[in-house]
Amino acid sequence: MINEHENLQTDLTEMSEIAEDIVLDSLRPKKLTDYIGQVPIKDNVGIFIGAAKKRGEPIEHILLYGPPGLGKTTLAHILANEMEVSIKITSGPAIQRSGDLVALLTNLAEGDVLFIDEVHRLNRTVEEVLYSAMEDFAIDLILGKGPSAKSMRMSLPKFTLVGATTKFGSLSSPLRDRFGAVHRLDFYSEDELSEIIRRSAKILNLKIDTEAITEIAKRSRKTPRIANRILKRVRDWAQVKHNGEINAKIAKEAISKLDIDKLGLDKNDRDYLSTIIEKFSGGPVGLETISAALSEDRDTIEDVIEPYLLQLGFINRTNRGRIATPAAYDHLKIVRPSETNTLF
Repeated sequence: MINEHENLQTDLTEMSEIAEDIVLDSLRPKKLTDYIGQVPIKDNVGIFIGAAKKRGEPIEHILLYGPPGLGKTTLAHILANEMEVSIKITSGPAIQRSGDLVALLTNLAEGDVLFIDEVHRLNRTVEEVLYSAMEDFAIDLILGKGPSAKSMRMSLPKFTLVGATTKFGSLSSPLRDRFGAVHRLDFYSEDELSEIIRRSAKILNLKIDTEAITEIAKRSRKTPRIANRILKRVRDWAQVKHNGEINAKIAKEAISKLDIDKLGLDKNDRDYLSTIIEKFSGGPVGLETISAALSEDRDTIEDVIEPYLLQLGFINRTNRGRIATPAAYDHLKIVRPSETNTLF
């Protein structure tokens, strides 16, 4: 009986996780017409899809780059949906050996989309196998070892590789040049984020007013993923503390509990800025030093924290290190050194 009860609990937990995944996935646009923002990329991708369908061919390989959360994975899914093919998803660090990549490629059907996230983190051996796969739709295999080893070329079905990266400069030139189209995703405007939040609220069946939508959009760091995340946390707050409807006051209450300020900066962002200002006199200070002072990984600082602060003009990157700008002092309400000197 105990085992049966444990099995039932496990099944219920798994069902709950699956249900949550379905809710999260439901917010992802399925068609290009539902995709909000990134208008130039959207227009170009629409042309690629239309032309490929007319020719009866797969779309050329596409590279998408930009900060996290801007819709690279969503665009890959849309490409597969519009072309009516399957999508296989993996990431650069997950492909450790050439055999892992060969297994992925040989399991693709004609026209399928292979999405590789963080493609810049592929190791060099795996990357070299990918060159011929992208260019010739074939891979060269070595059978056997020593003097008796033979080389065999295996044909692959024609597929579309969609690569995504947050570090465009880290891609090798041979790999970068094999993509037929390269697109950079930019941060979203407040109006675009408001439209995304309104769409997500409708899917989640939430009652939310325009002022609340604007409040969430302002604090979403110009990033759709963060906008949807905040919306769901505001939904939780409204359902537990109120009657489920969301207005500006309720949205502000919920967001304040998440420790997100009016510009969308969270505790990590403010700690980063205050470290530069208070511990290192506003900079310049090196990334490694900041990383040690915050006990934070340097990749997290470069890829997650700094891009939005640069957009806001709160920091400058120089050859000598990071420097906090006057706008950062003003936002944290810290008196600038020049102002302190004038007091005496």
